[in-house]
Amino acid sequence: MDALLVFLLLLVPLLLWTSSTFVFYFKKCFYVAYMMILAAIAIPLSILKSGGRDIENMRVIRALVRHVKYFLGLRFDVSGLEHLQTEGPYVIISNHQSSLDVLGLMEVLPDRCTMVAKKELVYAGTVGIVCWLGGIVFINRKKTRDAKSVMAEAAKTMLDDQIRLWVFPEGTRNQRGDLLPFKKGAFHLAVQAQAPIIPIVFSSYSNFYLRKEKQFNSGTITLKILPKIETKGMTSDNVADLSDKSYDLMRSVFLDISGSAPVTQRNGPSLHH
Repeated sequence: MDALLVFLLLLVPLLLWTSSTFVFYFKKCFYVAYMMILAAIAIPLSILKSGGRDIENMRVIRALVRHVKYFLGLRFDVSGLEHLQTEGPYVIISNHQSSLDVLGLMEVLPDRCTMVAKKELVYAGTVGIVCWLGGIVFINRKKTRDAKSVMAEAAKTMLDDQIRLWVFPEGTRNQRGDLLPFKKGAFHLAVQAQAPIIPIVFSSYSNFYLRKEKQFNSGTITLKILPKIETKGMTSDNVADLSDKSYDLMRSVFLDISGSAPVTQRNGPSLHH
């Protein structure tokens, strides 16, 4: 047994040094397991802090998660933080590449802000429990009518409780080196609440994280927070134009900070609808 332990202690560093595939799986497994552990710690702390489900528990989650980036060799180059100093409710929209987005989200998450997430996340063990405690709004992406109902209720909650919501308008993870067409939910939400939209753009992860090629290296993520887009006076008739405007703006910034060549693409119907 001792010999086996010594062998493993020697083998793991060797594989970390020589095999990019092993590094990929090692970092992925570490990330998932460590986030589960942090969530298990956050659960009792959140209950002690707020007594149950409360958006203020996002402060606990943010404090526990912000150091995780260092273990994965990641850094964030953030600009535009002043735009998040906007008073009152607002809707944050950002592009969505992988579960690593959570680290960038926690890097800049303002007070009294939670997320809109797929319903399946609530079943993800300790992470699902702590997401529920943090006031995350869960939607069923497969049932459009249910999703619209949840978003309408979220708009009312935004105004009543003066909170902010973070939405990924692409609706699914995307590592194609460009943005997917936006779904309209986030824009209906902002218009119903007459709350401004604050776009946040993450640069491409392709210089350090490639899922298909099984590469997960150290890297720096550029995170750019853009000026707010007002929605006061808008109605549902303006949602399509608002979505297109936001898409064009964010796509331009994404390509710029990712060093990608622009290709003509419109905010048309998504293949993931």
